[in-house]
Amino acid sequence: MLKHVLFCTLCLALSLTSQVHAQGQPLKVGITEVPPFVMKTDDGRWEGISIDLWEAIAADMEQEFEWVPLSFNELLGAVESGDIDIAVGALTMTAERETLFDFSHPFYQTGLSIAVPQVPEKSLFGSLKAFISWQFLSVVLALGIVLLGVGFLLWLVEHRRNPEQFGGSAAQGIGSSFWWAAVTMTTVGYGDKAPVSLAGRLIGLVWMFAGLIMVASFTAAITSSLTVSNLRSGIQGVDDLPGNVVAAIANTAGEDFLEEEHIRYRTYPDLTSAMVSVADGETDAIVYDRALLQYRNLQLGKQKLTVLPGVFARQLYALALPEGSQLRAQISQQVLRVTEADNWADIQAAYLGKN
Repeated sequence: MLKHVLFCTLCLALSLTSQVHAQGQPLKVGITEVPPFVMKTDDGRWEGISIDLWEAIAADMEQEFEWVPLSFNELLGAVESGDIDIAVGALTMTAERETLFDFSHPFYQTGLSIAVPQVPEKSLFGSLKAFISWQFLSVVLALGIVLLGVGFLLWLVEHRRNPEQFGGSAAQGIGSSFWWAAVTMTTVGYGDKAPVSLAGRLIGLVWMFAGLIMVASFTAAITSSLTVSNLRSGIQGVDDLPGNVVAAIANTAGEDFLEEEHIRYRTYPDLTSAMVSVADGETDAIVYDRALLQYRNLQLGKQKLTVLPGVFARQLYALALPEGSQLRAQISQQVLRVTEADNWADIQAAYLGKN
């Protein structure tokens, strides 16, 4: 009987202690800046999807709190050690983290997406610009040298035997031979000029067959030079990532995915530098959380990327609390209340836009 009384007294004391902490002391709320979930305004205020969520929860619980800004790694360590009462941000629920601390009910479902260099829109102006590109000019120059070489060879054997068509000065004769080589290669064959010597006709016969190959090669080169600037990225989905260098941020779900799939990647300290590396051609694509990619992409201006449709490796965001926290059940209930409200979609759209 005495043991039962002592046990009940202890439980009551713990309950009172918890209530005193909840009502008498502000909660330490750890945050790390992860737009659009946690952002600091120019006047020093905090805003974002996660901030609005927590402020709604705290208001309903009539709970005072204080922000504790931390880096991402410091935030995880602080919630694990109990130095903060709750972590608010864009924390992904994972089995590994669940062993270190507790999560509330999830408040946001997302997933990984791929962003690639922006695909230029096809246009007549873009095609015309290709005519002055080095690729196009180099092909034309090479063809001109070949035609000049064939024309010069024909002039050597024809200008004495056939002065009516390839005679005159050296410049005039070579010019006429150049014209003959061009119309023969393109199979136009006006017939205004033709070799009469045996050697000249042998050169003409060889050049007729060679011209078929030249036309095919020239057509392929021109087509390539005209369309290279309008080609879409070779990366259209996850299956296209192998063989490319992918940008990732260290210690994120994106890096874990690339590591598991054995895809070559390069890590960057933050999302902006990783996305800029794709825009500058240092890497071929970036794999990261879709919501964060979309938000940050709006800030890049001329370096804006193309975020491919679809998500993979779906993940959930939740609030994190120290293991065994007595606030977990109450906060989880509040998360459900806020996210099931009619205005929750409007809160997300205010930061992410209409997708």
